[in-house]
Amino acid sequence: MTENITLTETDDFELDELLLDRRDVPRTREFLGVEFALLNPQTLYNRVIEEGYRAPDFSYLVTPNVDHLVRLNSDNALQQYYDEAWLNVSDSRILEILAGFSGFDLPACPGSDLTAQIFEKALKPEDLITIIGADDEIVEIISGKYGLKNVKHYAPPMGLKNKPDEILKAAEFIKANPARFHFICVGSPQQEMVALAAKKIGGAIGVGLCVGASLDFLAGQAKRAPQWMQNLRLEWLHRLFSEPKRMWTRYLVEGPRILAIWLKWKARA
Repeated sequence: MTENITLTETDDFELDELLLDRRDVPRTREFLGVEFALLNPQTLYNRVIEEGYRAPDFSYLVTPNVDHLVRLNSDNALQQYYDEAWLNVSDSRILEILAGFSGFDLPACPGSDLTAQIFEKALKPEDLITIIGADDEIVEIISGKYGLKNVKHYAPPMGLKNKPDEILKAAEFIKANPARFHFICVGSPQQEMVALAAKKIGGAIGVGLCVGASLDFLAGQAKRAPQWMQNLRLEWLHRLFSEPKRMWTRYLVEGPRILAIWLKWKARA
C-alpha cells in the first residue's frame, strides 16, 4: 500500500537540501555575470569528492571573488572560463553580503577551506595528485605534512596568461597525469585558462580546482586571517595588512568598483 505523504514547510526545506546534493539537480543563480552554484561549504566538499570519484572526463571548479568579478566586468573575453566551469562558487564574504542585499543567499565557500578539507580528509598517501603552480618548497612541505608519495608538480613560467603555448603545456601535464584532483594555483585568470584548455584538449580526467593561494596557506608560507576576522568578513583587511605593496591596488582601488557593478546589476535584474 502506498502511503500518502504531505510535505510541511520544514519538510520542503529538508527535501530542498537533499536535492541540493544531487548532481542532476543543480541549483544556481546568476549574479554579477556568473552563474553561481548555491552550495554551502560542506555540500560543496561532498560534491567535489563525488565528482572526483565518478567524473569520466575532466571538469573544473572556479572560486570567483570580488577581484574576479571586477576583472570580468571590464573584459568580456573572460566570460567563457566561468560559463564552461562545472561549478562556480563564491570565495568572497563581500559577495555574500551583496547577495543578501539582493534577496538571496550566496554562501561563501573559500577555496582555501575546500583545499584543506580535501588534503585532511580525502587524500591517501598513495593517491596521485597534480599541482600546477606553487614552488618546489611548498610542494615538498605539503607532501611531507600529509605523507603524500605521488605528487606531480608543474610550475609554469611567469606571465602565463600571455603565453598560450605555456598554457597548453600545463593542460597537457594535467592530461598526462590522470588524477582525481588537480590543484591549479597560478592565480586568476591564468588558472581558469589552464583549466579550460585541459577540458578542451580532451583525454584528461578528474577535477581541476582553481584555488589560487590555497597551497601557500596549507604550507604555512602565508597566514589566513584569524577566525574572528573571517566571521566579521574582514579577511580582505588582513591580507591588505599582510601584503600591502601587493594588495593595496586590489583592495583599495579596484575592489570598491564592485559596488557600482552590483548597483548596475541590481537595476537591470
